[in-house]
Amino acid sequence: MKRAGQNVVAGTEAPGTSQTSKKQKTSFYSSEFGESDLCTSMDWGSLPHHVILRVFQFLTLVDRARASSVCRRWNEVFHIPDLWRRFEFELSQPATSYLKSTHPDLIQQIIKRHADHLQYVSFKVDSSTESAEAACDILSQLVNCSIKTLGLISTAKPSFMNVSKAHFASALTVVFVNSKSLSSIKIDDTPLDDPSLKVLVANNSDTLKLLKMSSCPHVSPAGILCVADQCHGLKELALNYYILSDELLLALSSEKHVDLEHLRIDVVSENPGQVQFHTIKKQSWDALVKHSPKVNIVMYFFLYEDEFDAFFREETPVTHLYFGRAVSKAMLGRIGMNCPRLIELVVCANGLQPLDEELIQIAERCKNLTAMGLGECEVTCRGFVEFVKMCGGRLTQLSIMEEVLIPDSDYSLDRLHLEVSKHLGRMWFPDMMPTW
Repeated sequence: MKRAGQNVVAGTEAPGTSQTSKKQKTSFYSSEFGESDLCTSMDWGSLPHHVILRVFQFLTLVDRARASSVCRRWNEVFHIPDLWRRFEFELSQPATSYLKSTHPDLIQQIIKRHADHLQYVSFKVDSSTESAEAACDILSQLVNCSIKTLGLISTAKPSFMNVSKAHFASALTVVFVNSKSLSSIKIDDTPLDDPSLKVLVANNSDTLKLLKMSSCPHVSPAGILCVADQCHGLKELALNYYILSDELLLALSSEKHVDLEHLRIDVVSENPGQVQFHTIKKQSWDALVKHSPKVNIVMYFFLYEDEFDAFFREETPVTHLYFGRAVSKAMLGRIGMNCPRLIELVVCANGLQPLDEELIQIAERCKNLTAMGLGECEVTCRGFVEFVKMCGGRLTQLSIMEEVLIPDSDYSLDRLHLEVSKHLGRMWFPDMMPTW
């Protein structure tokens, strides 16, 4: 790239450029700009600010920094506030990560000149504690910020969990206190604690709409209840099941609270049999749905088969269910009986017992079901066709592994896909690889 004031030299072609492509390029440039103008008078430094800004927005951070040295005008655009409203800090250790870390000099320049421009900020760190601590150090310096969204992302193991709770809380407090307009926070797998949430609520209760904080072991039900009581505009909430309570659902169902749109719940057990899960009362679920009738309730299960006892024994208004480990036939039968609002169901594994009856029951009772995924399970072709026939064209997503389907006297796999396609109203084939 030439510096401003220097002419662009025409006729320098990459090795192997064909005469045809030369003619095409010449014809295009001549018709659009005038060949002589392009060759002798284009001045990159004279481009309008909004054009340069648009170019910068498509560049990687490294290329953007390099481009800023083309000329004074480009350097001025490099520091336009609009270019720094959205920024992702990438922090990694060269010996342990494939990430390309944001250069320390650039970080300091951003903090010095653009901290008050940052609005949509995320930190992507590798698995090292040093990277997570560096992220906290940067957060601690954002004293003039007006951040609207904040995300903390660990690309491997949750390295933020290795940072001392005091250091992490101190860094977050700086942002919580100074922003006063936070609307979206995604801080999974971090040492976030109840006092930090109280600071968040005290300074951002009128603006907070999304809080995603799964796997934050230092947060108690009382801490999240404080958020539900004070943040009346909260639209989306993601948390671990151990924080979920009847009191929390009732707080989200109060008259002063706006309709909740998404509630995501992670139900996780690391060691089989060591966790006993509490039961949420049907009245609490009913209160939430009455207050927010369109709420999506999403549950991710990573449990062992003997740990499901507390779930779906009564009607539960869950809309999206994902089972990352094996789930029993009995559990799927409960889902068919007690989850009438179900929209999507994904079962990664079940066992070697055909699920025909369970699927047919789900089709009968779950009238909103539009998406189904089955992995290491078994279903007879006859049973599967009956399930699809009952659901019909409302099944917009149907991801079934080929190994799941057991041919029988009624259907071979070849005939199966034709029959299923007919009932879906579109061409369908079983999957070779999971697509969920």
